[in-house]
Amino acid sequence: MQWRKFNGDPLEFPLYEAVEKAICRETEKGHRLKVCIGTDSQVKGKETEFATVIVFLREGQGGFMFLHNEKTQQPYTIKERMLAEVAKSIDIAYQLCPLFTQYDVDMEVHADINTNPQFKSNDALREAMGYILGMGFAFKAKPEAFASSSCANKAVN
Repeated sequence: MQWRKFNGDPLEFPLYEAVEKAICRETEKGHRLKVCIGTDSQVKGKETEFATVIVFLREGQGGFMFLHNEKTQQPYTIKERMLAEVAKSIDIAYQLCPLFTQYDVDMEVHADINTNPQFKSNDALREAMGYILGMGFAFKAKPEAFASSSCANKAVN
């Protein structure tokens, strides 16, 4: 999995190590961090592209993010695609959870799923919420899910 910074530069270390270095660097500068993880996707013809982001928020001082894109030819229904997005976010959150616990960093998983029942993505809301909360993670859906609906959305080419 090739992760990169928002400016396009590849991470210099494997993801776990890069996240730990970022947490240590920011903590040493006196910043209190919160991390939000989210995934968004776009369908283009027969291809679906997913973008997963790890957003580091510095309390009152802006933030930065790491991102990863992947493409697949696998067809999805809207509900399957929403749940695939959530699964990708949870996978990353689960991998990095020991770091967030060790360094006392708050973390949320953001789902690009609308809470308004008039939207098709809402079909996946209950299952996604159960999946995320069942893993013990804090959960946000639209409109509060900026990591997936704004940050990851910008990273989907």
